[in-house]
Amino acid sequence: MKKYRSLLLFLVLFLGSWTIPGLAENKNPEELLSVSRNAQDLLSQAENNTLTRVTRVEFKQTPKGLQLILTTPPGQPKLVPLILPEGNNLVIDLLDATLAFSIRNGVTKTNPASGIKEVRVRKVDATSIRVTIAGAKQVPRAEIVPSRQNLVLSVTPEATAQTQADEEIEIVVTGEREEDNYAVPNATVGTRTDTPIKDVPQSIQVIPRQVIEDQGRTEINEALRNASGITQAGAGQFRIRGFSGQRDIQIDGVGTYAPNQRIDFSLSNVEQIEVLKGPAAVLYGSGEPGGIVNLTTKKPLKEPRYQLEGIVGNFDYYRPSLDITGPLNEEKTILYRLNASYENTGSFVDFLENEEFAVFPVLSFELGKNTTLTIEGGYQEKNNRGGQIQSIEAPALPIEGTIFNNPLGEISRSRNLAEPTNETEFVQSFVGYSLEHKFSDDWNVKNRFRAKFAKLEGKGVGFFGELDEDNRTALRSAGDQLTTDDSYTLQTDVSGKFQTGSVQHQLLVGLELRRETGEDLYQDVVNEEVSSIDVFEPEYGNLPSFENLETTFDSTFETDIIGLYAQDLVSIGDKVKILLGGRFDWTDNSYVDFGESFELDAVTAFSPRLGIVYQPIEPVSLYASYSSFFLPELFSTDAEGNPFEPITGRQFEVGVKTEFFDGRASATLAAFQINRRNDFVTNPDNPDFSIQVGEQRSRGIEFDLTGEVLPGFNLIATYGFTDAEITEDPVFGGFKFAGIARHTGSIWAVYEVLDGGFQGFGVGAGVFVQGEKPGDTENTFDVPAYARTDAVLYYRRENWRAQLNFENLLDTDYFIDGNEEGVTPGAPFTVRGQLSAEF
Repeated sequence: MKKYRSLLLFLVLFLGSWTIPGLAENKNPEELLSVSRNAQDLLSQAENNTLTRVTRVEFKQTPKGLQLILTTPPGQPKLVPLILPEGNNLVIDLLDATLAFSIRNGVTKTNPASGIKEVRVRKVDATSIRVTIAGAKQVPRAEIVPSRQNLVLSVTPEATAQTQADEEIEIVVTGEREEDNYAVPNATVGTRTDTPIKDVPQSIQVIPRQVIEDQGRTEINEALRNASGITQAGAGQFRIRGFSGQRDIQIDGVGTYAPNQRIDFSLSNVEQIEVLKGPAAVLYGSGEPGGIVNLTTKKPLKEPRYQLEGIVGNFDYYRPSLDITGPLNEEKTILYRLNASYENTGSFVDFLENEEFAVFPVLSFELGKNTTLTIEGGYQEKNNRGGQIQSIEAPALPIEGTIFNNPLGEISRSRNLAEPTNETEFVQSFVGYSLEHKFSDDWNVKNRFRAKFAKLEGKGVGFFGELDEDNRTALRSAGDQLTTDDSYTLQTDVSGKFQTGSVQHQLLVGLELRRETGEDLYQDVVNEEVSSIDVFEPEYGNLPSFENLETTFDSTFETDIIGLYAQDLVSIGDKVKILLGGRFDWTDNSYVDFGESFELDAVTAFSPRLGIVYQPIEPVSLYASYSSFFLPELFSTDAEGNPFEPITGRQFEVGVKTEFFDGRASATLAAFQINRRNDFVTNPDNPDFSIQVGEQRSRGIEFDLTGEVLPGFNLIATYGFTDAEITEDPVFGGFKFAGIARHTGSIWAVYEVLDGGFQGFGVGAGVFVQGEKPGDTENTFDVPAYARTDAVLYYRRENWRAQLNFENLLDTDYFIDGNEEGVTPGAPFTVRGQLSAEF
């Protein structure tokens, strides 16, 4: 699929969205509740033209259920709710009221308390709000808590006779809001269940949709600048705590597994990004020890919602997108969501162009009260012209003339040492389902399947690091590349809560079956000269014929994995929590290298995890943990033809987590040490092979702060110190990891005016810092440190939002990454304008 076909498909989706019934309805969600009084009160308020603004909403669990608190400014009319039962739902309408904060995708609170299935908040129109409380088995009971100004509601699972009789009741909610701020209290990445972050004895950061939108991020690695201890690398890759993180990305808890290539998933379909620091083998199997990134995707909603968005920017950037969701039947038991985007852009690099199309459809079916089936799919395609043939990025520049002095001068950051005719195509698709059944309020089973297919094809001429002695002639090579990575994953988790005496347990038992297959083929041009290029006065177009190709790499592989895991989060009283877990993995692999088949012995590994959390007071958690990992070598043997043992290791971590400002902000301070053993070093007796005697160590300190520190003022700040060193190696022992910055950090803040004549205006800015890092294994040079400044201005009113994002506001010259083969320059000053509307 090429440019015009992608655009045509997007236009069909875009125009098709306007034919969906109910498009004109204006409904949005958040997290709040309310009450009704009587007809006289309702009529009295209806005559008042002043809208009561809800500025805060908070959920608080109580021994009997849930308390919901809606805050309104002093002096404004009190909220007057009208409550009516509807099936198992309690529906609360608030007239002459509006939400004084953005609602975006809406908020749905699932299982906020035992017996309460869901709480949803929608903005019905410009002057009314609807809150729906869904009972698990019957209509919830709502009681009023008197309040001087706010609306306070105490909710329990059982319905009152008054509610059953369809009578009006008064419900008042006291408290704070849980709006579109940056604080996210729960995550699934640490336990595979929706667990408070403060209860998990490992560092977890969540980058919510609000941060992604405020910063205008479209790439995963750029969004991850908001988490501590992550070093940016070239070609869209990143490293966590010193180790590669790109190939260990999970999507809704299911791995993407692509050993041959990077994972490139569109953020248009991502609700939030969760980062679990340190080894995660106990839940996710083999992988690097630095951490796991989990992308939580957007799910169908029960209320219709339609969002259209357009972004334009310099370097010929434009990106239209749509996000539509709602029910497909009156009972709202069949839901859909469709997310689609198209992107076309040039670059600050000469003649580099990128085009991307992505579409993600989802269908959800309620198969009875306790069973839900979700079917999802996705297709993403990226086409690149003028870039590096091994990736979808710009070719690197020589280190001489960029970070090193070149006697002939400095090489322009926009110089492209490839050819305008280079073409690379990356295609990724997946299909899967999730089947979830609740046996009770405490026990459920979830079965998931996903098949993923990825392919990268590239052909062209590129620069690969070598500059001639004249300091101006760049030597190049030409070739043709094809890589594929496919995976089939089936997971089943059973989770539940139970008690043994006074001790509470949250148990998870799971089984994972996975098959991975892939191909890697590279062919070099031979028997004809590949033209070099002048880095100061380039001339393009002298191309080889690509008729004489020699295969330099040709392999396929097939890997089967069985993983069995169990975990128990034990609560002893209100102050102590112990997390116990273990996983057994069995891995069988075969591969073909240049036509020769290899069957390797099956590899087995057991990965334990142990952690403890002590909460001396409610908002503070002190924790310590031990976790392990393994990484099998599946594609090579030693000099005698014997398979290698898995690379193994462990992490010790201690830290403190805290929440403040009534849970609207949180912070984590962590210290860690990772030891990695059985690493590969060159065999001194046979340099063509390796032996396993190497060891590496990464240790450091990380700090993360996120949330609403003042009304309307959101902040996310990070700092990471990473000391990563090769501790055992006959040649490189004592050297620092190449490509790992010792210091990283960021701070980003946004302020939005919540009331008055400038209500809806927002301004934000941030600085993203990466310290210097070794450019090669021998530590002979460093890639320089940099600090990049970004900013945002926006205005939103009702269902519209206009936004300007500025990246590299000070137009700083910097390099994202580099090694002995070249450096990757960062983009100069970039501006993008965005206009979006919700219906």
